[in-house]
Amino acid sequence: MIRIEDVYQIGRMGKAHGLKGEINFQFTDDVWDRAESDHIICEVDGILVPFFIEEYRFRSDTTAIMKLEDITSIEEVQMLVNSPVYLEKHYQEELDEDEVSLNYFIGFKMYDGDNGNEIGTISDIDDNTDNWLFIVQRPDGSEVMIPAHEEFIAKINQEEKTMVMDLPLGLLDL
Repeated sequence: MIRIEDVYQIGRMGKAHGLKGEINFQFTDDVWDRAESDHIICEVDGILVPFFIEEYRFRSDTTAIMKLEDITSIEEVQMLVNSPVYLEKHYQEELDEDEVSLNYFIGFKMYDGDNGNEIGTISDIDDNTDNWLFIVQRPDGSEVMIPAHEEFIAKINQEEKTMVMDLPLGLLDL
């Protein structure tokens, strides 16, 4: 059984494309292509289900048309429309450090390098501007946005899912 803690979201299925079982895949991370994965994982009725990729072609930097094995009709595609798409985290770990997507870090605990205090848990990535941000859920329930800039990242422990940050003085007080 595939567990949610072993995967991370790389996109979402869009609408059906044509009548022969193809679907629009809107991705936020192309690791499935770079790591040459033979499958993706979709959430179907709350269960994570692997689907093997028969073929795909890119439409843009964030969209591909995908044909999955054993999905041959528009009716079968309908169960996947709007489904979140995941990939196992080990695919990110296989890539070079400079190829890792920031989405991989969702769920990591973030700590302040100055005092070792927990800042919170990375809950999302804001990529709407040129300067991407970690959205961090603080222990008190509030959110803080922290620049996802490599000069602020002091240490990453993939096994423990932790990230230590060296942040400018006062950034957490904003």
